Amino acid sequence: MALAGLSAVFLVEMLDNSVLNVALPTIGTELRASTTALQWVTGAYSVVFGGLMLVFGAVADRVGRRRLMLAGLVLLGLASLATAFVTTAGELIVVRAVMGLAAAVTAPGSMALAYRLFDQEGPRIRAMTLISSVGMIGLAIGPTVGGFVLAVTHWQVLLLVNVPIAVLAIIGVRFGIAADTAEELHRDPVDVPGAVLGTATIVLALVVPTLFVNEGAGTWAPWTAAVAAVIGAVLFVLRERSTRFPLLDLGLVTRPLVSSGLAYKAAAGLATAGLGYLVTLQLQLEWGWPPVLAALGMLPQVVVMLATGPFVNPFVERVGFDRAAWLGASAIVFGLAFYGFLGRFGYVWVAIALALVAAGLRVAGVVAVVNVLRGLPKNRTSIGTALLDTASEITSGTGIAVTGTIIAALFTGGGITTPDWSAGQAAEFREAVTYAGLVLTVVSAVLAGWAMLRARKAADFPERA
Repeated sequence: MALAGLSAVFLVEMLDNSVLNVALPTIGTELRASTTALQWVTGAYSVVFGGLMLVFGAVADRVGRRRLMLAGLVLLGLASLATAFVTTAGELIVVRAVMGLAAAVTAPGSMALAYRLFDQEGPRIRAMTLISSVGMIGLAIGPTVGGFVLAVTHWQVLLLVNVPIAVLAIIGVRFGIAADTAEELHRDPVDVPGAVLGTATIVLALVVPTLFVNEGAGTWAPWTAAVAAVIGAVLFVLRERSTRFPLLDLGLVTRPLVSSGLAYKAAAGLATAGLGYLVTLQLQLEWGWPPVLAALGMLPQVVVMLATGPFVNPFVERVGFDRAAWLGASAIVFGLAFYGFLGRFGYVWVAIALALVAAGLRVAGVVAVVNVLRGLPKNRTSIGTALLDTASEITSGTGIAVTGTIIAALFTGGGITTPDWSAGQAAEFREAVTYAGLVLTVVSAVLAGWAMLRARKAADFPERA
């Protein structure tokens, strides 16, 4: 029951990241959303989720992981119900932001509670593989399910499905997991100034690319936001280093195992969100595929996610954590490179890219979680899970923001959802997709390389891991 509840939590978290992708053109048409508004329909969730994860991760380590998770699941169910009453793009963005808040409240305890269920490393890895497999299935089938749902009913149903999943999660967590004990929590005060600085910095960093496109580099708004983000980051680091009870102990983040896991998670989040966003737009807007056919076009990702699930744990045990992580990260980077260089030449190359990234994500994701939790004290596991989800959500939001910004900058003559593109607009879109794919490739490669170096240091100096 405990694993069913935690799997449902992770399922709804991953499903929210992918289920709306295939519906973006439909939402844009029905709600008359601009390119920027369409970007924020998906980005609002990631920005709020990523911005508040550290705060609620710190709170969970103090008040109890199960208690906070149950409160977040209730909020998530209510926010999902509100989707039925949405009539404008602005309202949908607000609902998505509230859902991001609910996810930030819910998520920090997921892997921390799973880690606590078992004392031995083997069962822990299997439990996390199971939970992440359910979540990855949600991530994989989201676009496909979304396409078929759009063929028979309204797009609002894609978010209303969260309600029964949330109910299942509440039952599993409430009756399958014991409350946290005093020994598993700590009572340090919450660093409120640090929480405000950290959240503001993350939000500003994700808003800056959009401002540069919408307002132009010759205006004051994007530059002011960029400077504010840098200042916020500096002040956050200074605050966390100087205060007695920091929101985030930076010494924990610099541990080799922790930083390695976070970098792997960031590379995976960036690749998955960015590639999914690009492929969805390409299939429907450039190639003219209807939503159902576009959903079928995402099947390589679904098949790989489902087929590799049973083999992840044996593969990791056979080749070892470090080699498994290296191979998974390499598959992600090569998949993005395939799409950037060859995706414009036909669907076969798109399918190969989707399959490679999916295979890499399945392996690198499990290794990332285990590395971070192995590198942290027991009373800091929620903040560790929060760090993982923050890395994933921030890079997911960044992936969507970067790709959306590049497309908006290079595509002229109106929004991308306008019908009947000219030959020039089609060429601009293909150029934008190529540039966006290559940018994602380079950034993911840098993150993966850094993760490998940190993991090697942990192996060389295990006492510092």
